[in-house]
Amino acid sequence: GMLVKRFSELSPEYQFSTAVTRLQILGLVRYGLCYTPALGLHDRSVREVGRLMLPRMVGLAAVQINFLVNTILASGLVAGSLAAINFAWLLMLLPQGVFAQSIATAAFPTFSTQAAKGQVAEMRSTLAATLRAILYLALPAAVGLLILRKPLVQLIFQRGAFTETSTEMVAWALAFYALGLPAHAVVEIVVRAFYALHDTKTPVMIGIGAMVLNVILSLAFMAIFRALGLMPHGGLALSNSLATTIEMAVLLGLIRPRLGGLEGRRMLASLGRTSLASLLMGAVAGALAWLLKDQGAWLVAGAAITVGLIEYVATSLALRSPEPWGIWNMIARRGRPVAQTEQQ
Repeated sequence: GMLVKRFSELSPEYQFSTAVTRLQILGLVRYGLCYTPALGLHDRSVREVGRLMLPRMVGLAAVQINFLVNTILASGLVAGSLAAINFAWLLMLLPQGVFAQSIATAAFPTFSTQAAKGQVAEMRSTLAATLRAILYLALPAAVGLLILRKPLVQLIFQRGAFTETSTEMVAWALAFYALGLPAHAVVEIVVRAFYALHDTKTPVMIGIGAMVLNVILSLAFMAIFRALGLMPHGGLALSNSLATTIEMAVLLGLIRPRLGGLEGRRMLASLGRTSLASLLMGAVAGALAWLLKDQGAWLVAGAAITVGLIEYVATSLALRSPEPWGIWNMIARRGRPVAQTEQQ
């Protein structure tokens, strides 16, 4: 399609926002707006922005290089391998984007405010509570993707040239990508905490190290999978999950002493409850999917997800997990910090 649309072809919301912006600019000009562009390197704040932004730019480049390397490796495998890891990656990114990125974006201003005020204890509490909340969402999502990977792929992709073989290849990669979903989610949160502390260098350096590790593991697991007679593109997905898990562990290990801990006992208790509820949910969803295996993918996936979700919430409430109420209150209060909602 066309990369540039005429103004009349744009969405009404975009037309409205553009018109408002033009009116604001015209109004400022009318009142004598005088603006001279300047680089302003003499300003300490400008230099601080540059110092913090440069490592982030390097980190984004490292992510793209990592993706390029995986693309090159997958391109040398059997036909369909590259498409399989791309489709599986997109499926894994769906819950990661909905949960992790949304919560990380909402929590970042609170992290920044607390860090600027030197409220270490408050930031520790907020970060720990946010991590408990994101794991409460990411763990069952990972189990769900792992258990229901085939009906989900069938429901979303299998039509036309996307055959049963294609479904098997995507589901194979998705199984290994799902293992890394909790780590991806935690990294999103912890990285924002480092940014709030005006430390963009540490997460970027750790990210580059994870990228290098991912490449090494990719080459190793591809060879191992091929030797075992397994589809080697699964090794690419597994290496990504393992590298991200190690990245998560290192980031947590580095930020923990800077905040005086992360409420370890409470975190372990929450993780235990969440893991138990997720495993029970996976067992129920998997059993229901097996019973309905001869039915359409929409029925298998829809019924298993619905029943599994109900079971997960019910088990969580039975175990007296505070996370469901904290997440509900955070949504109801439009992004209010999880730590505050848990205290009420």
